[in-house]
Amino acid sequence: MLKAYKYRIYPNIEQALLIEKHFGCSRFVFNWALALQKRYYAIFGKSLSRTKIQSHLVKKKKKAKFSWLSEVNSQSLLNALLNVHTAFTNFFKGQAKFPRFKSKKIPQRSYQCPQHCTVNFEQGMINLPKLKGIKAVFSREFIGNIKPLPLVKLPQANTMQAYWLIMVKHCRH
Repeated sequence: MLKAYKYRIYPNIEQALLIEKHFGCSRFVFNWALALQKRYYAIFGKSLSRTKIQSHLVKKKKKAKFSWLSEVNSQSLLNALLNVHTAFTNFFKGQAKFPRFKSKKIPQRSYQCPQHCTVNFEQGMINLPKLKGIKAVFSREFIGNIKPLPLVKLPQANTMQAYWLIMVKHCRH
C-alpha cells in the first residue's frame, strides 16, 4: 500500500537556485517535447514514441547551445518527457483534452525525482540527485522504500517568499 506525506523544506540559496534550474529545465523539456509531438501529429496523425523523443533529447543535450540541460538531474528531464507522453496517451484515449504548454508565469512549479532520494530523520535532511543536505521539517517518520518524489514550490500569500514542499510516497508493508 502506498502512503504519501508532505514535508516542508528549507533550501539554502545555492540549493534554491539549483531547484529553480530544475523547474525551468523540466518546463523547457516539456514544452520542447510537446512542440515536437504537435509537429509530428500534424504531419502523420499519430504521436512519437517515448524512446524516439528520448533520443532526440540526448542529441539536443550534446549540442553546445543546450549544454545547460546537463546541469540538472537527467531523470527529472526524462520525467518531463514521460508527462508529455502520458498527456498524449490520455488525449488519444479520450480521457483528456489536447496537452497545453506550461507557462513560466504560473507561480506553482514542480519537478519529480524518480530515484536516488534519501531521507535522514535524525539530521532533518533530504538528499536528492545533485542536491545534497536540504533541511526539512519532518512531522512524522515513515518506514519503507521511497517512490518517485515531487518537489513543489508554492507562492505564499501576501509575501514574496515561497513555500517549498516535498511529497514523499513510500511503500508500507
